[in-house]
Amino acid sequence: MDDGMSGGFFAVNVKPEHRQSFLSASIFEAQSIVSEEAEVFQFQIMVDMANPNRFYFYEVFRDEAAVQDHWESEAFRTWLNTVQTMLDGDIEMIARMRSLFPTTKGFESQKPGLLQW
Repeated sequence: MDDGMSGGFFAVNVKPEHRQSFLSASIFEAQSIVSEEAEVFQFQIMVDMANPNRFYFYEVFRDEAAVQDHWESEAFRTWLNTVQTMLDGDIEMIARMRSLFPTTKGFESQKPGLLQW
């Protein structure tokens, strides 16, 4: 039985004057993480359609150890240090999740597509 992968859904609000700088730093971080962290299988950034300064992050990792490795990675620490003053409030953890579909094998087979941004 596949135990699924570990996921997280987060939201951040950004000060309007820092929106573009936040986006640049966040997209660079996402690309770095997807290409450098082998245990990351999804890393998506979405913007709220009603509030252009609210962003959502959806991330999928192999397991909780990979989540911890990510939070301790240079890419994550650099991103957090860069955007900390741009945020309007704290990072909001909406949910920690376990995947049901796709399966672990499905996420593994999708990973190469993430590198085609």
